[in-house]
Amino acid sequence: MDLKWRIKPWGEATLVELEGEVDLHSAPPLKAALLEVGSAQSARIALDLNGVSFLDSTGIGALVGVYKKTREGKGQIVFFGARPRVKRVFQIAGLWNALPFYESRDAALAVLLPAPLVTLPETPVPAEGEAHAG
Repeated sequence: MDLKWRIKPWGEATLVELEGEVDLHSAPPLKAALLEVGSAQSARIALDLNGVSFLDSTGIGALVGVYKKTREGKGQIVFFGARPRVKRVFQIAGLWNALPFYESRDAALAVLLPAPLVTLPETPVPAEGEAHAG
C-alpha cells in the first residue's frame, strides 16, 4: 500500500494526516514534505498517525529526523492517533515516552495552539453567595 498525506492549516498550526505504509520507499518523500512544513521558524505541526497501517525503521528514522529538525528551528511537532500496531513499534524502539504522543487530535492541538482569549466582563460578576445593594 502506498502512503498518502494531507497537509492542512489549522489555526496557527499545521495538521498532517497520514494514510498507508511508512516504509523504505515512502519515508524519504514524506520526510522531505514534513521538513518543508517544519522549516518555518517556530512551526507547529500535529502529525495524525491514525491512518498509518505499517511503520518500519526507515519510517521511524524519518519521523525522528523531522522531529529533531523542527525542534532545532524552535518549532513543535506532536504525534497522535497511533494504532496499537504502530504504537508497539514506537515502544519497541524506545521512543513512545521520548516523543510527544497524544491520544486525540484535540489533545495534540491543545498543546500547539494558544488558549483562546477570555474577555472579562466590564463589571465584576458576583461570586456565589454575595449580594449587592441596588
